[in-house]
Amino acid sequence: MFNAPTKENYPIIGIIGGSGFYDFPELVTEKKVRPKTEYGYPSDWITIGSCGGVRVAFLPRHGHDHKLAPHRIPYRANMEALWKIGVRSVVGACVVGSLRRKIKPGDLVLPDQFVNLTWGRDDGVRADGSFIHLPMTQPYCENLRRSIAKQARSKRIGLHKSGVVVVVQGPRFSTIAESRWFVRNSWDVVNMTQYPEVYFARERGICYAAVAAVTDYDAILHEETDLTVENWQKVRDTFINNIVITRKLLVSVIMRFPALGGCNCAKTWQPEFYKDL
Repeated sequence: MFNAPTKENYPIIGIIGGSGFYDFPELVTEKKVRPKTEYGYPSDWITIGSCGGVRVAFLPRHGHDHKLAPHRIPYRANMEALWKIGVRSVVGACVVGSLRRKIKPGDLVLPDQFVNLTWGRDDGVRADGSFIHLPMTQPYCENLRRSIAKQARSKRIGLHKSGVVVVVQGPRFSTIAESRWFVRNSWDVVNMTQYPEVYFARERGICYAAVAAVTDYDAILHEETDLTVENWQKVRDTFINNIVITRKLLVSVIMRFPALGGCNCAKTWQPEFYKDL
């Protein structure tokens, strides 16, 4: 039986782990929950614990054994479950490929815009059959992004403070032709999971920011991504190091988690708004 959170015990920040980021050993674990929502169950059990005295909820996006492909992740259920246990701010960790030479493998990027090229994901009508025309001018929480950037500076972690992430369907990677198209449109990194995760956060009124770790260059820089053992070993080493750096940054963000205010993320967008237009 799931007990609803109280003012005294609810997690105040949620962390969603991406590929390779399946647990958060820095947390002092209190319990694990997997609340059922009207959209089903979240990807996996949610670990609730504390870090530096701050309450945290951690959820692995793909499941603890990476069993969920990007287009199979229950994005809406994930956000609903986090909301249900009291989370009102979320940082989603993810991996990306770079579309620009200046954004190098091993760098972190703080996206401020996305382009959605996915299809068939659970971003349609809600459980009650209603839908909303959700404003997405600024899809990421500016307050939360500023806080992450500040902590990255304090830890001397290299971070690109903005970037356009193009979200592809996956699970396959881009062709060179597709990658050329992305570059021509001046997009910065490519990913498979940012949409509709960021969308559902905004719909639910949750402050959301992403920390995107660059593993390699996309296909347009194909000389960097040839399928050789040596190159794949470099990608793997970068991937593992990125997880360490991302966790270090997130711990700093958690321990100095601000009382956010002044943003529009928690504004409720209701269908009734359109009735008299």
